[in-house]
Amino acid sequence: MSPSTETAPRCPFGHGAEAPAGHHGYQPFQMKDPFPAYAELRAEQPVMFDERIGYYVVTRYDDIKAVFDDWETFSSENAQAPVRERGPAARKIMEEGGFTAYSGLSARRPPEHTRIRSVVQKAFTPRRFKVLEPFIRQNVVDQLERMLANPERRGDIFRDLAYDVPTVTILTLIGADVEQVDKFKRWSDSRAAMTWGDLSDEEQIPHAHNLVEYWQECLRLVRVAHEEGGDNLTADLVKAQQDGAEITDHEIASVLYSMLFAGHETTTTLISNAVRVLLAHPEQWQQLVEDPKKIPAAIDEVLRYSGSIVGWRRKALTDAEVGGVKIPEGAGLLLLMGSANRDETRFTGGEEFDISRPNAREHLSFGYGIHYCLGNMLAKLQAKIALEEIVRLAPNLKLDHPEAIEFRENLSFRVPESVPVAWEV
Repeated sequence: MSPSTETAPRCPFGHGAEAPAGHHGYQPFQMKDPFPAYAELRAEQPVMFDERIGYYVVTRYDDIKAVFDDWETFSSENAQAPVRERGPAARKIMEEGGFTAYSGLSARRPPEHTRIRSVVQKAFTPRRFKVLEPFIRQNVVDQLERMLANPERRGDIFRDLAYDVPTVTILTLIGADVEQVDKFKRWSDSRAAMTWGDLSDEEQIPHAHNLVEYWQECLRLVRVAHEEGGDNLTADLVKAQQDGAEITDHEIASVLYSMLFAGHETTTTLISNAVRVLLAHPEQWQQLVEDPKKIPAAIDEVLRYSGSIVGWRRKALTDAEVGGVKIPEGAGLLLLMGSANRDETRFTGGEEFDISRPNAREHLSFGYGIHYCLGNMLAKLQAKIALEEIVRLAPNLKLDHPEAIEFRENLSFRVPESVPVAWEV
């Protein structure tokens, strides 16, 4: 998500350096294979203060679920805060560009969160998903057929399918220009890099410009909805406001700012990881080929085993205790859902991938409590459609050099850079 710069100053413990002895191999920004370190932390130090990032790192299922559920003690206000402070040049660019975006929902607290979520939830309805379903399916088929037409019989699920489909879906839902996929992806990459990445002051500069463009587009979409109406989520929110709902234009734009990122970035990753993990377990892939009705359960197991988001943040509003460890007022917590989802106390054989797992839906990949992901149904719908069409059109798909797959460096998102595949006619 961020450009590599060999000379830029970096976290002294990131980017391949050895973790300090007391950190059990845990590297905050490295996502290639964090799970052995997660297991060590669960066993040896389930709540650990990591001075490299300034957060208490929490790894056990019950502890994380309890923190998510106690919003009065553990605030979400830092969920969207930059992990690394913005440098003076980036701050200047954003201030002069009128960047005032705030979280749509995930970093807000009640009563503000309750008020805004109630308005958004009424617009974010199953009716809209039903209308979108045939459109999503046709888009998946078009992308797949284009990939499968490659005479070399090689492709990349990330680039050839997962990159485009969820982005077009969310742009359509919101009423944005579906011809601008690459632009919205660039903006989203910058948002992820600036919020959850480990960037030097110099590296932040191009991303700051992108965030200004991104925010200005969100404001423009709200203005267009006021002027022209429309049959999309933005227009629904503006109409609700005009009908008396308590939500401001700035709050609507902030909802768009969040949805235009979360509504496709994590779904791109979900589709990519679903294909990657299932093809790495060919006997389970074959089960889906033979019985596509097993796909919804398989998606929940992918979310548990290899979720798009493996860590999320909270802030202690008062002195508290988590897992027997005292947490001082004002301290930040990093909740490693990617670890919780493999906790043996909740998931027997948690390190094993099993699409027939009876309690896979208990994963915490969508969070828990009042901030449970509002878009979970849309994400799972798109992953379901993608897998249904892949097993139909390309049942003999195979991973191509899976050992070479790299994952982007950041604190929270486990995103493969590619999912190379091959097939035989």
